[in-house]
Amino acid sequence: MVTVDGVRLRICETPGAPGKTPLILCNGIGANLELLDAFVEELGPDIPTLRFDVPGTGGSPTAAWPYRFPGLCRTIDQLCSQLGYDAVDVFGISWGGAVAQQFAHQFPTRCRRLVLAATSAGMVMVPASPKVLLKMASPQRYFRATYLREVAGTIYGGDFRRDPTLVDQFLHRIRPGTLIGYLMQLFAGWLWTSVFWLRGLRQPTLVLAGTDDPLTPPVNSRLLAWLIPNSKLVKFDCGHLFLLTRRAQVAAEMKQFLLDG
Repeated sequence: MVTVDGVRLRICETPGAPGKTPLILCNGIGANLELLDAFVEELGPDIPTLRFDVPGTGGSPTAAWPYRFPGLCRTIDQLCSQLGYDAVDVFGISWGGAVAQQFAHQFPTRCRRLVLAATSAGMVMVPASPKVLLKMASPQRYFRATYLREVAGTIYGGDFRRDPTLVDQFLHRIRPGTLIGYLMQLFAGWLWTSVFWLRGLRQPTLVLAGTDDPLTPPVNSRLLAWLIPNSKLVKFDCGHLFLLTRRAQVAAEMKQFLLDG
């Protein structure tokens, strides 16, 4: 547990090879840092990583007041200073992908490279169907295992449509946060969009997408790759959670991208 700008955060650091740039991983809405354990292991020992629970998620206490993405990114920037990170690479999946975009825009000298997975430009996007959005907006999937089993195929698509037992592989890693914390995450992204300044990003960017993603239709990743000048788009034959179901392939792409520079 660390205190940054008056905010208490639970963090997890893993060491990497000397001189390598740390990778900050920004998770999806409501998701605790343990859900990325297997992926961090797949990345291997070369890349140092930093994960954190957003206020009200996992082991981080709920924030005393609502926040927006710029405020959360200021906290992340101060966390980097506190930990002695001069430059970082930033990865974001889904909701965390919006945080990663905002961080790269807001702190361009701190952010060296950017990886965006299963995410969009915010309010200016091709949305999921109303049925999917309603199921996603509910925090029940983090509190009720039966509900998650019911909706996983609908909201995550890909392998979760074909193999409902996949849910059980991740349930033991879920650490529910608070309802207020979840609502604050929803508020943080309300009316936010990056579409007006994406062309100004100068970081080399890797955009990752699942071809069967009901939550973030893959056309959104194509839009990101088109708008960000120095970007590369890679698709995986899976759904929203390809980071977990195709983690060896994703990790290989990311390692090549992050370690080549």
